[in-house]
Amino acid sequence: MIVSLLYRVTRKLLAVPGILLRRDTTKEAELFVLRHENTVLRRQLAAPVRYEPADRFWFAALSSLIPRRRWAQVFPVQPGTVPAWHRRLIAKKWDYSKRRGRTGRPPTPAALKKLVLRLAEENPRWGHRRIQGELARLGRPVSPSTVWQILNAAGIGPAPRRSGPGWRAFLTAQAEGIIAADFFHLDTVLGKRLYVLALLEHGTRRLHLTGVTAHPTGQWAVQQARNLAADFGTRMESLRFMLRDRDTKYTEAFDAVFQSEDVDVLLSAPRAPRMNAHCERVIGTIRREALDHVLIVNEAPARRVLGRYQDHYNGNRPHQARDQLPPDVSEEPAAERQHGHPGKLLRTRILGGAINEYRYAA
Repeated sequence: MIVSLLYRVTRKLLAVPGILLRRDTTKEAELFVLRHENTVLRRQLAAPVRYEPADRFWFAALSSLIPRRRWAQVFPVQPGTVPAWHRRLIAKKWDYSKRRGRTGRPPTPAALKKLVLRLAEENPRWGHRRIQGELARLGRPVSPSTVWQILNAAGIGPAPRRSGPGWRAFLTAQAEGIIAADFFHLDTVLGKRLYVLALLEHGTRRLHLTGVTAHPTGQWAVQQARNLAADFGTRMESLRFMLRDRDTKYTEAFDAVFQSEDVDVLLSAPRAPRMNAHCERVIGTIRREALDHVLIVNEAPARRVLGRYQDHYNGNRPHQARDQLPPDVSEEPAAERQHGHPGKLLRTRILGGAINEYRYAA
């Protein structure tokens, strides 16, 4: 309102010389235009010429004193620009743009974007769903598409995709009662090969790395099965099937340990690793997240590394099959952290920084 009133008063005042001195009105107006243009140019010699609102105000006001046919020779802009400035000034008064609220989806908080980019930078092997899972575990729920948009806007490409599980119909229906077993190997810095027996509970995704040895025999495998049964205790009653391949290290005595607890032993088909896809995948996860980034000297360091990774996997790593909860966690973070100020984010380095765990300071 004040700008519009000032604009009209200025035009009226500039029209006074036109009434008193009709002959020199055009010449005086041209002089005012040129002088003001020089002022603008002197102010912006080091940069392209930009007209501020006050400059547009003067040009629009002086345009009424100059014949329209001379605008192209007098004004430093196109003839249509001056009326456009005038229309914009009048429209701004009546469009109520200052009263309009922001429409559409609310923007993502800058702190959340910064956190997503930090997780992506510190964990280059994490894709957008893995980052979304970590955020959910920290009490910062956000959709996977939002995480993808933040990464894409920052020029961060997707992490390598992993193949999904096979034998889907059976494993989905019987997941709560299945435990799967498989051997995998790792090589020390001196080239010695060590073997590990890994077992995975399908229902809870709880991982068990029972032992490390350079000479995996049938008797050693039986002892690992007995140790596992002792650790399970009454939880063995919840299991119905033991899924394994046809490796000769699985003897009749190995099967007898589980059959004594009313657990049926299922054998996968020969050369069909996807029939034990969950266990095969967790072995790949162990390699990508831990073993590929540390050097193993002998059996003792291997046990420490695998034991530390097992604790991380069961206690802190989110899983999509469990709504982004770790196997040993039964509920989501406290509700007050989902809406209030979460506090400082702390990082714990596992295995010398190969793995990162996050939590908020109390």
